Amino acid sequence: MTSRDALNLAQNEGLDLVKISPNANPPVCKIMDFGKYKFDQAKREKEARKAQKVVELKEVRLGLGIGEHDYQVKLASARKFLSAGDKVKASIRFRGREMAHQNQGIELMKRFAVDVEDLGTTTAPQKMEGRSMTMVVAPNKK
Repeated sequence: MTSRDALNLAQNEGLDLVKISPNANPPVCKIMDFGKYKFDQAKREKEARKAQKVVELKEVRLGLGIGEHDYQVKLASARKFLSAGDKVKASIRFRGREMAHQNQGIELMKRFAVDVEDLGTTTAPQKMEGRSMTMVVAPNKK
């Protein structure tokens, strides 16, 4: 069908002539209500955005000389973040002479990982970055 005939047919029906594949030989066209098509497409994209969950990275800062109660409070907040589906970054900042006791920091990170292993798994083991030791825990898939 010629493009002029197709355009006349679309105008008689009150619809639009839309090129589906303009680079094909001959070009492929479709008669449709283009405004309704764009509206439906935007609606589908909005529903898809609403359904997806954005994973955030929450940080829990621990100290080398942290008390038991303070540790439990930090652990509770990390567990809350993991159960909400967010990643948790546990970090220890070494100050002054604490750099000589990095093994205590490793033990604290291992204890933290064991305490949250029912809700999440460590994606990256503890590592030193300057004066900070960090570890990332991701939530388990449901």
